[in-house]
Amino acid sequence: MLGSAAGLAGLVALAGAGAVGAASCAAPSSVASGKTPLRYWHLFGGGDGVTMQAMLDAFEAEHSGIALDAAQLEWGAPYYTKLGMAGAGGRAPEVAVLHLARLPGFGPGKLLDAFDLDLLAEYGVRPGDFPAEIWDRGTIGGKQYAVPLDTHPLVLYYQTEICEQAGLLRADGRIKTLEGAGEFVDALRAIRRVTGRPPLVMETTGADAAGPARVFATFYAQTGGTLLDGTGTRLTLDEDKALRVLEFMRMLTHEGLAVRIADYQGSVGIFNAGETGLALNGDWEVSTYLETELPFSMAPVPNLFGRPAAQADSHSFVLPHQEDRGGERNRAAHRFVAWMLTHSADWARGGHIPAYTPTLSKPAYLKLEPQSEYRHVIDYVALDPPAWFAGSASLMWLELGHIFSGVFTGSRTPESALAEATAGLKKLLDTPSPLGDVPAPGGDQA
Repeated sequence: MLGSAAGLAGLVALAGAGAVGAASCAAPSSVASGKTPLRYWHLFGGGDGVTMQAMLDAFEAEHSGIALDAAQLEWGAPYYTKLGMAGAGGRAPEVAVLHLARLPGFGPGKLLDAFDLDLLAEYGVRPGDFPAEIWDRGTIGGKQYAVPLDTHPLVLYYQTEICEQAGLLRADGRIKTLEGAGEFVDALRAIRRVTGRPPLVMETTGADAAGPARVFATFYAQTGGTLLDGTGTRLTLDEDKALRVLEFMRMLTHEGLAVRIADYQGSVGIFNAGETGLALNGDWEVSTYLETELPFSMAPVPNLFGRPAAQADSHSFVLPHQEDRGGERNRAAHRFVAWMLTHSADWARGGHIPAYTPTLSKPAYLKLEPQSEYRHVIDYVALDPPAWFAGSASLMWLELGHIFSGVFTGSRTPESALAEATAGLKKLLDTPSPLGDVPAPGGDQA
C-alpha cells in the first residue's frame, strides 16, 4: 500500500489543479442584501452531522447580518483533495474543518491562511483557553493555522448490565479502574464467563481499516514509545516496546478475548447487539448507542502499559487560502469560529471532548452522560506525529491499519508486522512532501 505514497503527489500537487478548484469554489454571485457572506466546509455526517447542523441553525438565528453557506462534503480523501484544490486556487471558503494531525501536510502559508489572534480575542477566545499541547500543534512558524474544536480519542465502551454481572462495576455504577494488562485480561475473562463469547470488540479488518492502527498507537503511547521525533522527520520506533504491544494484541484474538474478524460497521453492530461487554472505538459512536437505548457507559482506555494515553486527533477550524482574505468576510469567519468554540457543550453531545477548556466545567457539559465521563483524557491524548503523511484518513493510517489488522486476524506474526511497519514508515519518511518542507508545529517557533 505504501507504493501509493508517490501517487499522492498527483492528488496534492495542487497548484496545477488550482484552476479546477477555483472554478468550483467561486464566491457566491449574490447574497442576501446587506449581509456578509460566509462559506463553511465540513466533513461531518451521521450523528456529528445532525449536531453540527443544529449548531449552524443556532448561529444563523443569532447572526442576522451573516449569510452562512455551509456545505458538508464527503469524509476522508475526497474532502481533503477538494479542500486543498480550493486553497491552491485562492478561491476557497472563508472557513473549513481540518483534522489537526493533517496540518503539516496541508501547506500552512500556502493552502491555509493564519488566524488573527487579536480578532479571535475580540470574540472571547484566547490561546490560554486550550490545552497547550493541542493548541501548539496548530502553530507553525509562529503563526496559528488551526484552532481546535475538540479532541476525539479512542475510548472504552462498556455494557453496564454485563459488567455488573461480571463484578466489574463500582457502587456508583461506573466501571472499576483496571490498572495494567493483567487486570484488564482478568476483566475480559470475567465477562466471558458471563456471556460465553469473546468479551471485547474493535475494528480488526476492512479495506480501509484504521482501527488496528489506533489501538496500537494507544497501547504503544502507554509504553512511552514514539514513532517519529518532534520534527516528524526521523524514525524513533522502539522495537521492544512495539513488539510487546503487538504480542498483546495478537493474544487478545488468539485466546478468544476479542472478536477476531470485525470490520468497522460490524464492530459497532456487535456491541450494539449486546454480544460483548467491552468495545474500543472512537468517542463518536456515543450517538449510535444512545439512540438504541443500549445500557452502556464510557470510560478512558485503561492504562495497561505504564502511563495513561489514548490515540486521538482533533477537529480544527482552518482558514483556506484566499488571495483577497480580509475585511468583513474574514471578520465573520473569526466570529463564527469563536461562537462555535464557546458553544461547544452542544458539540460534545456527539461524544467529542471540547478543546475549549472553559466548556469542561460548565454545567451544560457536565450533565452530559456518558460524554463527560472521559473528559480528563484531554490531558494525555496521544496525537499523531507531525508528519505530512499522518493524521485521520492519511497514508500512514491506511498502511499501519492494514499491517496491524493481520496481527489480529492471524495473517501476520507480531514480528513480521513490526518489520513491515518499520519498512513502511521509512519509505514514507523518504518520500518528499508534495508541498515541500514545512516547519514542525510548536508554540515556540518564530
